[in-house]
Amino acid sequence: MVAYLEASELTDDETDRVFQALATATRRDILRRTIEGEQSISALASAYDMSFTAVQKHIGVLEAAGLVIKRAEGRERLVRADPTMIARARALLTRYEELWRARIDRLDILLAAQPSPPSAPHPSDKSREDKPSEEGD
Repeated sequence: MVAYLEASELTDDETDRVFQALATATRRDILRRTIEGEQSISALASAYDMSFTAVQKHIGVLEAAGLVIKRAEGRERLVRADPTMIARARALLTRYEELWRARIDRLDILLAAQPSPPSAPHPSDKSREDKPSEEGD
């Protein structure tokens, strides 16, 4: 990786953690729910057919990736999405998209500059006289 990183650019380790965290449907759903609004871990756990501890572990992976922020309020633990990290991950995907679009554009230019090869006649273009008789001649 380039030694110089923009302030908002993800490091390789951050990129790995973000995409590993998003590799599971449950974690993507937890992230979606916490984007919609702050949720208690208890409320999140009630939405899934798994143990409270399993949901806590999923939240821990999201937190380690920087995608959610957990805070205490009395006895409750509340979770909310971190829009900063989500924006940084989005910026990375946007850069990848721009790179691929530029490659496709260059490929389109190269293909357009190529002369068209002569086309061979399609077998269905032959006249009926060229076809063998189906009656068993």
